[in-house]
Parts: sequence; structure tokens; C-alpha cells
Amino acid sequence: MAILCKPAIAVPEYVITMEQTLELCQQIHAGHPQLDLALRLLQNTGIRKRHIVLPVDEVLQHRGFEERNSTYEEQSKRRTPPVIFQALKNAGVTAKDIDVIIYVSCTGFMMPSMTAWLINNLGFRYDTKQIPIAQLGCAAGGAAINRAQDFCMAYPDANALIVACEFCSLCYQTSDIAVGNLLSNGLFGDAVAAAVVRGRGGMGPRLERNASYLIPDTDDWICYAVKSTGFHFRLDKRVPKTMEPLAPALRELAEGHGRDASSLDFYIIHAGGPRILDDLSKFLEVDAEKFRYSRATLMNYGNIASAVVLDALRRAFDEGTIEDGSTGMIAGFGPGITAEACVGTWIATSGSRPVQGARNGMTDIENGASGAYNIDNNSRNPETLRPQVMFKG
Repeated sequence: MAILCKPAIAVPEYVITMEQTLELCQQIHAGHPQLDLALRLLQNTGIRKRHIVLPVDEVLQHRGFEERNSTYEEQSKRRTPPVIFQALKNAGVTAKDIDVIIYVSCTGFMMPSMTAWLINNLGFRYDTKQIPIAQLGCAAGGAAINRAQDFCMAYPDANALIVACEFCSLCYQTSDIAVGNLLSNGLFGDAVAAAVVRGRGGMGPRLERNASYLIPDTDDWICYAVKSTGFHFRLDKRVPKTMEPLAPALRELAEGHGRDASSLDFYIIHAGGPRILDDLSKFLEVDAEKFRYSRATLMNYGNIASAVVLDALRRAFDEGTIEDGSTGMIAGFGPGITAEACVGTWIATSGSRPVQGARNGMTDIENGASGAYNIDNNSRNPETLRPQVMFKG
């Protein structure tokens, strides 16, 4: 069965604290009739800081959707390679060993997808399959894991690379005074995450059963209003209450695999906000402490959309307390309202054999791709990449 290996994650170097967020909100939206409500909601998120892809002064200068989308493309190409190389190293594979790239993002648009650019520039095979997912929002992290499992079930010897690239700050709209938008301006952060799902070998959660569930007639509760200024986030006040109808679907998933959703050993849950985690703890009857990985992501990075579940999983790896054979659940939630979840078993000892295609026993990152990297691939692409280290975390 497929194993989800340790993710790699990086956040941009520009930091905005909650104190700064509250101060900016008061300055920009002074006189807003619901300003006090927005400030109270932001304070209750438990977020200490977020990382953003540009200095806050530049984020506030909205120069139009075209420029913002160009920034998304530029920053994606600049910031995803080192994260991908680290994820490959974590999994003990190389770019040549990857059979499909699943790229998820809801904060910018490119065609062809970033998957094509990655294949052309980072050493992936030209027959690597591409699955870009652009419209599942925060649920896309869970969906990417599930689609990778599906792929490895169909092709047991295959390896899937998941990449989540979210620059939520590029969707900031200073002129949008909807309360949901004000909340999103202080809730979302930027991050890039990647992980490999190996059909054979590896260490981490063994993905055993997945499921999708959509709450009927909630498709306008989380959405974008697409305007000339770009993506305007819309958040219905009923969203925090969605864990009650989703909990039975998560229970059914676990029960279908002979498990009790209330008594699993670990939980990797999308941290859309503290209310989501509190309610899921209540309705699944799970000790809130078991959601500590998700809460740590929310506190230190904010809601980083599709990258949340990968970062929460990375924190579980780093903590190092999950024992071999432990059972768990991974779940992402987003627009629809959609849930993408899976259950599995933690494999702490790799029985992996050498991966086909490994070059001289070295991963890409060992071949000079770690740290401040310099990819000079002029034979395949006339554009030379020479970015510096731009990440923390």
C-alpha cells in the first residue's frame, strides 16, 4: 500500500504578527460598522504570526489582477524547487522516480500548469503524468493525498509527488469591506509544501482507505467572487458549524475500515480556524490534545490553505512520538463544503528496496539543490534560475 513520506515545507521570510494585523485593520477600515466584530474574531483565531510572500507595504498596494497573477507565477517558480528537492530527499527518491505530479493551489492561475514547468526544469521524466487541482481551496491538500493513494493503488510500483503552493496574501483586497473578507485578511498565510507518496517502501502513514463528502447546498458558503481586481474571498458565518454534519462522514470512513474515529492514535486535520478544531474534537469525541499538530500550524503560520495538512503532518514527524502500527486520520476541508479524508497506519520502519532510476545513489538535493540553489538548465530552458534562500521553517 502507498505510504505518505515526510513532507517538506517552507514559508516566506516576510512576517506579520497578529498585533500588526489588528493595527492595520483598524487603520484601513476605521469607521467600518462591524470593525469591532472583525477585530474580536481575529483575536480569537489564536494566530500569533503569519508569513507572506511580499513585504506588507507591497501587498497593500494593489496594482491589479494581472500584476498579482504575474507575481504568483514568478514566486511559485522561485520558491517551489527547494521544497520539492527536500521532499524527494525525505522520501529517498529522485525526480526521475516520480510518475505523477499533483499540484494544488487556489491563489493564482497558470496555463499550462506549474506541473509542466516543474517537468521542464527540475529533472522529472517527460512522461510524468500531471494532475493540477485549482478549485478545491483548502480541501485540496486532503484531495491531493487521496488522489495520490488512488494512483498508487492503480499502479502499485508508482511514486506520486504532491505540491501545495499557496500565496493567500496575493488575494488581499483592501477595498472589500465584507466581514468575511476582513477575517480572511487576518487568517490566511503563505506557504509551499511538498510530499512524496511511495507505492513501495518509505516511512510514514500507510494510506489505506479514503473518502470524499460534500455537504448538500453549501456551495456558496466558501467561495471566490472573481472580479477585475482578482479573487475576493467569501466566507459565510455558518461555516464554523460544518463539523457537526461532517463528523458522521468521518466516522463512516473509519468504520468502513474497521476503526473507531474517536479512538485513533493520531489526527492530521485541516486547521481552518480554532472553531473547526474545537467542534471536531467535540463531535468526534476526541481529546483536543490530539489536534496539537494542526493547532501549531494555525498558531505559527495561520491558515495556509491546502498546505495545512502537509505542515501538520510534518510536525507529527518532527515530534517523533507516533509509534509503528499507530492508526490515524488525515482530513482536509474546503469549498463545497467538501471533506477529503483518509485513514491509515503509521509505518515507522522502512522495508524499502532501492528505487528504480536513482542516479548514483544520490538524491537531487545532494546534487547541489539544497540551501541556496542554482539550477542552470539552459539546455532545456533558456531561462536560468538563480534564486537565493527565501524561506524559514
